[in-house]
Amino acid sequence: MTKLTRYEKETIINFNEGEKEAYIFTYNKKWQRHLETVMLLKPTETNDVGGKTYILPKDRIRLPQPKRKLSDKQKKQLADRLRNLQNTPNDKNNLDDEKRIAS
Repeated sequence: MTKLTRYEKETIINFNEGEKEAYIFTYNKKWQRHLETVMLLKPTETNDVGGKTYILPKDRIRLPQPKRKLSDKQKKQLADRLRNLQNTPNDKNNLDDEKRIAS
């Protein structure tokens, strides 16, 4: 078994307009775990140095999205909203309290 350099351990995502499937080949263990545990894919091929190939519908591949940039005002509004949600008892507890009071 040959040892590859970090440069040689590549990840390739390949699809075209003529097929409905996309192919992902990777040596990256984090990608392999994600594809197998989160996306529930099984490798279709493996090589003797740790690379794996996966096939999936190409509509499951998303373009990277830029991180949201929030203003200080937006951050404060979101923090207040979260705080209010955490301080509000959920409906199930409210129903249980009303049942106890009624009996």
